[in-house]
Amino acid sequence: MKRDMDLIRELMLKLESLPMEYGDNVPIPPDTAAVQVDGYSFDQIAYHLDLIKQAGFIERSGSDLGIGIMFKGLSWSGHDFVDSVRSPDVWDKTKQAASAAGGFSVELLVFAAKTYLEGKIKGLIGG
Repeated sequence: MKRDMDLIRELMLKLESLPMEYGDNVPIPPDTAAVQVDGYSFDQIAYHLDLIKQAGFIERSGSDLGIGIMFKGLSWSGHDFVDSVRSPDVWDKTKQAASAAGGFSVELLVFAAKTYLEGKIKGLIGG
């Protein structure tokens, strides 16, 4: 199965918006409504939740589910990722840059998004 960064972005935005209290540890199976994304199957969502876990984008405690994740919250790098790609405009520009470069990693996507945002901020503050 191919990694789909659009799906990872959507799942991360959904995980960030979950109504949780500090210290909660919630099982998130791929078929729960909280992480459903139109056009994606159970298997695709399960696979990408696992990739999010592997990337270190989430904090978790306790044992993992057979399929799905135990979710405690976003990690520092997870928050950085979401903050970098939250804006649909920034996400589109980031994907265009990655496509023009001929490939990307998660780190390069975050770098491209941050670079684009930095340019926008410099334009806003006249720097």
